[in-house]
Amino acid sequence: MIWDVAQTTQHLAIGELAARSGAATSTLRFYEAQGLICAERTAGNQRRFHRSQLRRVAFVRSAQRVGLTLDEIREALSTLPDNRTPTKADWARLSRSWQHRLDAQIRDLERLKTQLTGCIGCGCLSLRRCALSNPGDVLAARGPGAVLLRDDPAPSARP
Repeated sequence: MIWDVAQTTQHLAIGELAARSGAATSTLRFYEAQGLICAERTAGNQRRFHRSQLRRVAFVRSAQRVGLTLDEIREALSTLPDNRTPTKADWARLSRSWQHRLDAQIRDLERLKTQLTGCIGCGCLSLRRCALSNPGDVLAARGPGAVLLRDDPAPSARP
């Protein structure tokens, strides 16, 4: 859709959206390329974002803070009729579906806090005795990342 002058009060240039949302313009272009937000174009091919895109950007950034991937966020947004902006009720429904993920992240952070406190408290300063160490990469079979800080099973034990 080509943008016209009558739409100026309902639309924001990318710099205005960046200033209002706190997201860099490069991030907004990336979100648009990923189909998370959308823009209309002026006759000069400049992006103009409907003000409702502010809420979508806030939704995406909040979901990223929870730890959702862009694919998961895109999937959540695709459940909205006509690709519309999420409402309070939509957010409540979607956030309930992410509750298990948040609970797991809290458990992981608590475990990290305990292990780091224990490690710092012991004063060993040695990876030979550290509970977080992984000599010889023996934990590689349990998957990527800090597997000692997760409570999910090894990939082979997953359903």
